[in-house]
Amino acid sequence: MTRQSHEAPRQGEYGRGDNEDPAVRTAAATAFAAGARALGLVVLPLFVLNLLLTFGNEWPTLWPRLEWRLSTELAALLVALAIWIGWRGALGQRMLGALAALGSTWVVMHYINVTVPSIFGRRLNAYWDSQHLWAVIRMSVENKAFATALTLIVAGLALALLYAIVRLCMLPLVRAAEHDLTRRLLLFLGLAVCALSVAQPWQPERLRPLLAPPVSALLAEQSRLLVLALSADAQGGRFGPGPVFSGTVDALGGADVLIVFAEAYGAITFDKPDIAEALAPSRAQLAAAIAAGDRHVVSARLVAPTFGGASWLSHASLLAGMDTRDPRNYQQLLASSRPSLVSHFAANGYRSVGWLPGIQRAWPEGAFYAFDRYADAERIGYEGPHFGFWRIPDQASMALIHHQEFGKDFSALPASQQEAGPRHRQPRLVVFPTVTTHAPFRALPPFTADWSRLLGADAYTIDERDAAEGVAVAWSNPTPAYLASMRYQFDWLADYLGRHAPADLFTIIVGDHQPIGSVTGPNQPWDVPIHIVSHNRRLLAHFEAAGFVPGLVPPATPFGPMHAITPLLIEAFASPP
Repeated sequence: MTRQSHEAPRQGEYGRGDNEDPAVRTAAATAFAAGARALGLVVLPLFVLNLLLTFGNEWPTLWPRLEWRLSTELAALLVALAIWIGWRGALGQRMLGALAALGSTWVVMHYINVTVPSIFGRRLNAYWDSQHLWAVIRMSVENKAFATALTLIVAGLALALLYAIVRLCMLPLVRAAEHDLTRRLLLFLGLAVCALSVAQPWQPERLRPLLAPPVSALLAEQSRLLVLALSADAQGGRFGPGPVFSGTVDALGGADVLIVFAEAYGAITFDKPDIAEALAPSRAQLAAAIAAGDRHVVSARLVAPTFGGASWLSHASLLAGMDTRDPRNYQQLLASSRPSLVSHFAANGYRSVGWLPGIQRAWPEGAFYAFDRYADAERIGYEGPHFGFWRIPDQASMALIHHQEFGKDFSALPASQQEAGPRHRQPRLVVFPTVTTHAPFRALPPFTADWSRLLGADAYTIDERDAAEGVAVAWSNPTPAYLASMRYQFDWLADYLGRHAPADLFTIIVGDHQPIGSVTGPNQPWDVPIHIVSHNRRLLAHFEAAGFVPGLVPPATPFGPMHAITPLLIEAFASPP
């Protein structure tokens, strides 16, 4: 009896286990059920958080587009949560709130990461771009106080809603990580996605889009750019010698020179079929007007140092013959005493004029160019009504140049007859960056056939201004407005060169950069056209020998970067007439 009583429990222990403690089985079942319930509760929150960190951009709008990808950073969060809670225990409410705030910030940065390149056509450079943020805000909210206030309120509510959603999704993740089973599952899931991310360079091409672009890469890039911008070598010795500004400009024969930096005039106007077709009649009209004025034109492409904005980098690149793709080079250039086309023409007896209607505030750095006349928005003498943020229409600016600097009226006589007799003034070099074709390409003034009207206070009627201001700005679909602004630019250029420009005027029309990415589409080159217009066939032949072609359609292959044209200009101007 005693032996049997000892052997019975051993048989139960090593047999089928029917006599196992019910309390143990109940506890195990309860733990498993709790873990399964916790796991089920995190499926939807994980799905929502993953969507918030993987969406793309619905080009050409500012709206996000759902994309079925995986977020490496969400996977890293799961790993961190599992390890932390397994080591230190449950998170407090304060820690949960901080985690939700960080997650919301991460979602906003992801939005910036996918939207800025789509809209502006280039990567963000927070250090340099932030310096112009206030000007962009002013341009966007001009005369729209109510709409601006409403936008700010909606943005604030959206951020509050985002925080609430992220916090609501974080809570079940934290609770799930408090259970052994679900913590192990979350850890495994997070490590699997992280491993997939690490192995991405060696994966087949078709698998690489599975992972969304990480915000951490944006932060790393911006940190690197910040360190570069603030590094010691940013102050000097960063680029080598520029072109040699020597010799004469005798090939011009004393002709006035007009350099028009055509705002947002990019190669997209040739390369994108729908845009090229829409602008073809206006371009043909310009070509006909050039011929009617007894002038000729040759064209090429250049690679601009910027895309979608930062026009000043292109201005400096061409005028100084320096590579300004790195904004530090531009800053260093303006702080230097390097020569430029402006100083070169001044040394050869020209009066240099910077006609800069887009400058609306103090710009002491502009002293680098040493223009004989520096004419910003307050100094060019425009008396008519303002149009949008940029205030002064390009055609009015050109009319004022013609009247004040070229000393001409707008007689009905052909320009060739107006030129009769000797010239009793210095020849001019005029640098004119246009503004009307700047994004958002509104408000667009009407073309005016009577140029003399643009010299006075009645340049435009109140009805004309109100009609232009009444057309809504569409940042999300700016292509129609861009086309309208480009037609306006072709119209006034054609009319001026065909009917009013001095007969011997040497004109350089060069795009400063491509328009914003919401017009161009993604992955476009940084090419811009350059047109040289003159009656001097011998001088134009110098450019043709270098690769320019007759007409307004440039070759598909760029001549080179923007600054590569400067030595050619110096050489051509010095050639015997």
